Amino acid sequence: MLEFFPVTAKAPLILASNSPRRRQLLALTGIPFIVLVADVDESLHANENPAAYVLRLAEAKARAVPADADQIILAADTTVVDGSDILGKPKDEAEAALMLKRLRGHAHQVYTGIALLRKSDGLLLTDLCVTDVPMRDYSDDEIQDYVATGDPLDKAGAYAIQHPGFHPVARMDGCFASVMGLPVCHVILQMRKMDLQPDTGFFAGCEALLEYKCPVSDAILNGEM
Repeated sequence: MLEFFPVTAKAPLILASNSPRRRQLLALTGIPFIVLVADVDESLHANENPAAYVLRLAEAKARAVPADADQIILAADTTVVDGSDILGKPKDEAEAALMLKRLRGHAHQVYTGIALLRKSDGLLLTDLCVTDVPMRDYSDDEIQDYVATGDPLDKAGAYAIQHPGFHPVARMDGCFASVMGLPVCHVILQMRKMDLQPDTGFFAGCEALLEYKCPVSDAILNGEM
């Protein structure tokens, strides 16, 4: 699948994801990019921990798409972890409802791994963002109504943090963008190491888009997290 976003004759960056949320977040950097997605096997390996899992898939996605020598590929993978269990995308509405019941009323973690691959010299940079996500005590009826929208079926953990009707999260103290699928500040740190310079207004744009005053962005951008 090839999709141009934004339209550009030659983009220095390829986003290896068809997620509209990742496209929206990456556009905040002001760096022209195209979307080029290649399917990879997302099966969990035996005894694989969440960090290793998302970083492996991010790298696999980056390596799976073709690019010109002067282009950089950005890929990401996000998963929900509750206790010691990795919760992927639900296979149907019944499993989505079970996941949401399991997650409500307590905190879980969202792991997002990113990979940037520079084709000219094969340089690979990776990073990991782990965010605590406290869920509110939503009702069974709210779960039923949300599942009926179909939104949970393509989401890890069966929810979208930004869903305007469901609002599953009680509060946030970490990276909101990472829970949406792309920790923009982590991405920018790695971009700078590859001489990609984002728009200076990306941070304000991210907060405005998410309607969220980020408490961790300064620490991330200063390399403290």
